[in-house]
Amino acid sequence: MGVWSRFPVSLALIVGLGVSLGMVCPIPATTLERLTLDEMTRKSTAIVRARVTGSRSANLESVGGSDIYTYFRMQVLETWKSGPAVTEVAVPGGAVDGIRQSVSGAPVLKPGQEYVLFLWTSRSGLTQVIGLSQGLFQLSAGPSREILAQRPPASELMLDRSGHPVEDLAVSMPLQDLRARVRQALGAAK
Repeated sequence: MGVWSRFPVSLALIVGLGVSLGMVCPIPATTLERLTLDEMTRKSTAIVRARVTGSRSANLESVGGSDIYTYFRMQVLETWKSGPAVTEVAVPGGAVDGIRQSVSGAPVLKPGQEYVLFLWTSRSGLTQVIGLSQGLFQLSAGPSREILAQRPPASELMLDRSGHPVEDLAVSMPLQDLRARVRQALGAAK
């Protein structure tokens, strides 16, 4: 007699359905700590204005398995905070050999698009956007032709330093204002 035959049919059906749905409908589980612009500036190992020139996806071996990352090649146009040379930025998620991984909260980058990126490089040399999507500002022309730096609100659960849920807000400001705020935060940190 199998394990499932000991349970009532309804319980076995519910458990089986739950397991099946878990495989088909992944549950988003990303929780972000809300970072202020000053915190991102201080914690970043580099801050750059760059254009995405291409991408590739690859497996990154991790404890207990393999994670897929998409590596975006960058043409750095301006360096606001010096750090390790930035030529590629790793974003969790992507597709390799017909297997796709999605990571809730991961930033979305597009070839040809310009961004301001708050970056963090680990000891292993992997460079990522700090705070997932929080550290990525897309650049575009504003209504009066000035360049705007914009970031939509994160849709993932966001917590303050005390662990309380908070609502994230969209950020939109002229590029020159973002640059000035970063310079001010860097000056205050010295």
